[in-house]
Formats: sequence, C-alpha cells, structure tokens
Amino acid sequence: MSFSKAAACLNVKGCTSLEEMSKSHSCFGYPLSIFFIVVNEFCERFSYYGMRAILILYFTNFMGWNDNLSTAIYHTFVALCYLTPILGALIADSWLGKFKTIVSLSIVYTIGQAVISISSINDLTDHNHDGTPDSLTTHAALSMIGLALIALGTGGIKPCVSAFGGDQFEEGQEKQRNRFFSIFYLAINAGSLLSTIITPMLRVQQCGIHSQQSCYPLAFGVPAALMAVSLIVFVMGSSMYKKYQPQGNVMAKVVKCIGFAIKNRFRHRSKRFPKREHWLDWAKEKYDERLISQIKMVTRVMFLYIPLPMFWALFDQQGSRWTLQATTMNGKIGAIEIQPDQMQTVNAILIVIMVPIFDGVLYPLIAKCGLNFSSLKRMTVGMFLAAMAFVAAALVQLEIDKTLPVFPLGHEVQIKVLNIGNDNMTVSFPGKMVASGAMSQTNEFMTFDVDKLTSINISSAGSPVTAVTQDFMPGQRHTLLVWAPNHYHVVNDGLNMKPEKGENGIRFVNTFNELISVTMSGKVYENITSNDASQYQFFTSGTKTFTLNSPEILPPCPHDFKSSYLGFGSAYTYVIKRKDDGCVEVKEFEDISPNTVNMALQIPQYFLITCGEVVFSVTGLEFSYSQAPSNMKSVLQAGWLLTVAVGNIIVLIVAGAGQISQQWAEYILFAALLLVVCVIFAIMARFYTYVNPAEVEAQFDEDEKKKNREKSDPYAASGPNSQTQM
Repeated sequence: MSFSKAAACLNVKGCTSLEEMSKSHSCFGYPLSIFFIVVNEFCERFSYYGMRAILILYFTNFMGWNDNLSTAIYHTFVALCYLTPILGALIADSWLGKFKTIVSLSIVYTIGQAVISISSINDLTDHNHDGTPDSLTTHAALSMIGLALIALGTGGIKPCVSAFGGDQFEEGQEKQRNRFFSIFYLAINAGSLLSTIITPMLRVQQCGIHSQQSCYPLAFGVPAALMAVSLIVFVMGSSMYKKYQPQGNVMAKVVKCIGFAIKNRFRHRSKRFPKREHWLDWAKEKYDERLISQIKMVTRVMFLYIPLPMFWALFDQQGSRWTLQATTMNGKIGAIEIQPDQMQTVNAILIVIMVPIFDGVLYPLIAKCGLNFSSLKRMTVGMFLAAMAFVAAALVQLEIDKTLPVFPLGHEVQIKVLNIGNDNMTVSFPGKMVASGAMSQTNEFMTFDVDKLTSINISSAGSPVTAVTQDFMPGQRHTLLVWAPNHYHVVNDGLNMKPEKGENGIRFVNTFNELISVTMSGKVYENITSNDASQYQFFTSGTKTFTLNSPEILPPCPHDFKSSYLGFGSAYTYVIKRKDDGCVEVKEFEDISPNTVNMALQIPQYFLITCGEVVFSVTGLEFSYSQAPSNMKSVLQAGWLLTVAVGNIIVLIVAGAGQISQQWAEYILFAALLLVVCVIFAIMARFYTYVNPAEVEAQFDEDEKKKNREKSDPYAASGPNSQTQM
C-alpha cells in the first residue's frame, strides 16, 4: 500500500487519525501490514509470470535451441520452482522465520531476474550475436545461473508469504483473514494477467547497440524491476509486521516418525509380534498416539496425490508446447494482433471469470439437483477436462499440419524458377516444361528425385538452349535465377522448414552489376553480389521498412521502401531492379505462405484446461486442507507443490526422449495417459473415507483432559461412590 493511499485512509471512517493508525496499525479492521504483503505478492507474480511467458521463445528465438531442448529446459526450471518450496519451508520453520526467509530469498530472486535480463543482451559478447560457440556459451551460462536463482527465490518464498499474511490477524478476525486470502488470490491473478499481456509486447520491440533484435533485455528487465519493487515494498512494512520465531519444522517430525515406523516394522518382521492395525502403529514405541493419528490422516491424502502429477504434466505445457503451437498460427484477430506468448493470458482471464461462476452458480445448481459432487469427484472431472483439452490441441495441430508446405525428402530436391530478366523464358525439366514471364516466378516449388534430375534446359524465343549443369543438394529447396539463356544462377534457399516462432524470412536479389547493401528494421544485408540472392534474415510480424545503402546506383529517387504486411511464418524474396525512369523498384515474391490457422482456435483448449484447473486445483487444495490436522497443513502444501514438480519432470522425460515426430501424436499420448490416470484416481477416490480432523483432535483433547483428571483425582475414575466402597 502506497503512502498516498495510507494517507487517504485517514479521511474516512475507520482510520480517524495518524496517531490512531500508528498505534493500531489497522484500517477498516484489517492489519495495515497486509496491504504491503498484497502489493508484494502482486509485483512478485508479475515478475515471475512475465518472465515465464517469454521464456520458451527466448530459448528458441534468441538461444537458437530446438523445440525439444527448449521444452526440456523450460520444464526443468518449472519443476525446480516447485521443489524449492520444501527448502523454503525448512529454512523458515527451523532457522530464519518467515520474515527473514522472504527478505533473504527475495534478494536472491531479484539478482536472478537481473542476471537473466543481462544474459539476453545481444551485444554482451560481441557486436553481432552470430551463434558462435563462445557467444552462445556465455549467454547460456548466465541464463542458467539466473534461472537457478529465480527458482530458489520464487520457490523458497512460496510457502511463506501467504502464511505470513495469515499471521498478521488476531483471534476473532477469521472473517477478515478469509477475505485477505481472497484478495491475495486476486493479486496473484492480476499480476499474472497483466504480465502475460505486457512482457510479450515488450519482447517484440526492436533494440540493440550494434544490431537490432527482439528486445528480450527490456522484456526480462521489467519483471526484474517489479521484483525489486516487491522487495522494497515488503521491507517498508517491516515495523508493522507480527514476526514469530521459528517453532521447529513439523515436516521433519513427520519424516522421522514415518522412518522409525518402517525401520521398526522391518526390525521385527521375522519375530512373533502381534499384527498392528496400521503400519504407522509400529512407531508407538517412540511417538505419541496423537502425532501418529495426524500422520495417518496426512498419508491417506498423500496416497491420493500419487496420480496427480499427470494433470500438471498437461497443465504446464500451456507455457511451452501450446506457445510453440501458437507460433505456427496466425495471430491476427480482427484489428488486434496477438503474439504467440500472449495466448497464455486466456487462462488468466478465464480463471477470473470461471471461479465465481463455478462457486456461485454451477456448484449450487448441482447441489440443488441432489447430486453428490464431492471434492474427489470434482478433481476427477478436472482431470478429464484437461485430457479433452489436449485432444482439442491435437485437432488444432492437425489443421495446422494441413497448411504446412511440403519440403523435400532426403533423396529429393525442390526447385522454383525466378525470372529476374526482361524477356520471357522457357525452362525444361525432366518430364516437365515451365514458362516464366519477365520478372515473375513459378507458383510453387517442383519436386524431383535427385538421381533423375539429369539436365535442365533454359531457352527463349530465337535463343539457343542453355543446359544447367550445377549440382543440386538433396533434401534442399533451390531457386533457379534466370535472366537470359546463357545467364542463370542456382541459389540454395537454406530453408528446409517453415520459419519458426512465427517469424518471417526475408531475402533480397540484386539485379545490378554492382554490390549493394540493404538495411531492414535494423538488420543489414551486406554486399549482395550481382544477380545473386542474400541469405534469409528473420523478422516478426508487421510492416517493415528497409533502405538501400548504395548511393552510387541511386539517382535522386527515393531509396526508402516498405514491405507488405508480414504475417506469421512466411518467407519472401525481394528483387531490386531499375525501372524505365531510372529509379529503383522492389518486386516481392512469396516463397512460403504465412500461417493461416488462427490463434483463436486455441481458445477451446484453453477453456477446457481452465475449467479443469478450477475443479481440480482449487478443489484439491480445499480437500487437502479439510482432511489434514491444523498443524499438518504445511506438510500437505509441500506435498501438493511436489506433485507440480513431478508433473513437469514427466514432460521433461517425454520431451527429452523426443521419439514422437508428430506433435499431434504427442498431444494424444498425453491425453491418453491422463485418461488412464483419471480412471485410476476415480477408483482410489471411491475407497477413500472422508474424515473430520477437528473431531479427531477434539477426541484426543477430551482423552487428555480425562487422563489429567484421573491423575489429579485417582478416585474420580471409580465414580461418585468410590470412596464409600473403599
């Protein structure tokens, strides 16, 4: 909460004076400290989700890693983010306490965000990020260090911040505490929603000192700045916080008790000991019955956690595989252009919409119909919906695959004729003849078996036939530049797949007798030789400007040009020639058509998986908390987060194997696995018996009071006439 808003609070009922507020540190019945915690959480979530939204494209676009490697590293990072909460809980409960843990690990977190922002600076190692081993090694090393620090920071503070907020309330403020958690959850979603909109917009900007590229330093830098703000805001409220000393870690007690029970059971496995009702009863020699009973409740819930990682394996692919899928689609929706990584905002938007609908409309309606839609049944439905989301993703992928161009196989070559001259030409291939008019190209690439491509003849009216004798590289696309019967040039396009990440490949053909250079949106095509084509360079969508940097061939005519609108995933050749009036003109030819399947087709799969998240994730936390004793909530929180980590490890294994060549088949595989797990979970849930931990705790309290009474008054156990009977 800013000081201006705190001051404004003085003028309304509830906070009548600065003196009163400073004494009570409360406003409207809420501790003033929680406003610092809510702002801290908003900024931290903005930082984390903003960085994560562009991470997969940073790996593929900037680092140049393939989809499988990028996906594997992405999910390794996410898994670490959900493993480190256990470490954070141990530090907070056993050593530093919540406040110092949050401050210390937030510093680590901020440094990590700064490091990954620095790692994305294009000019960090040389004047042109050219993909050399030394350059990539430096960027990769810094990136991995930054991500490791972020994983430690965000995971370490995860179990502390919300609990620290709950600590700020007094007894009798349960209503305010519940509202705080609602506001806290809203801050999380607000930070996530805004960051996944803003950081992709920053990414597509062009920046750099010596060369212009996508502005990853800015896109990572803003989340780093928000993390620094998060830390500063949290520290500002220090004097208002209630800070409790660490009381010892209950997770350690649970692990020790379970370990002793297992050890004791195996120690007596060959001896004649009476069987015990539960395997944890073997810990009774060392641990009291209350603790053992509490652990029994926890282990019953943890047993149900075993199938849950499969849900997260699908859910977290929104930021990896689904984002990569969006790069092969068209982001133009009406007047709005959506970047592939911005599609993740659909989940955040739908969460805000669907949670009130499910809680306020759907669940009450189901209850009125007399149906028992228990927590475990809801979670089963959530798994099913997530599986259906991946079926929808597979159907979308099949539509995308239909629009992809066909590229040559290993024994084939593809050839397109581009006539850059002023005469009509005829080109004869084995079994095929094509006519090419002046300044035109054939409509599509022609495919030939490389062994049968013995000769190509070029001729024009009244001119002799010229045979093309140059060898063609198998498995590659080629452009045959012709401008006269005795003049031709074979260009290896270098594109054997559609441009990745939704970018557009652009190359230039020089028809002059001098070297020319072209600068397009900050990227330079240097010294393009006469009647030759440059290499492709890649650009994001939109209209791009380019300038010819060869004044010796430019009379006093305009030398600045604009491309047509570049969509997503296309490739074009721009031929530079002189018009009859002496000025230069640029002719555009399409090599690969842009993506045609619209990103809006992803909305159904996002809708399904968001509905699955609402009935699975929210319900799962509610169920876990309702089935565990009050002092075991943190144990189940750690167990729940562990299922998320294991789910990402599953994706890591599948992506690392990389044996599935078709992406739609991988989606179907994940959907099938989750459906199998869904059936297993439904069977496990069928045999689960719900308990009321409060009643169990009350029974133990009653038993302890009874024992204490018996100790203080040994005659009480015999009833009111016990003394007379003596």
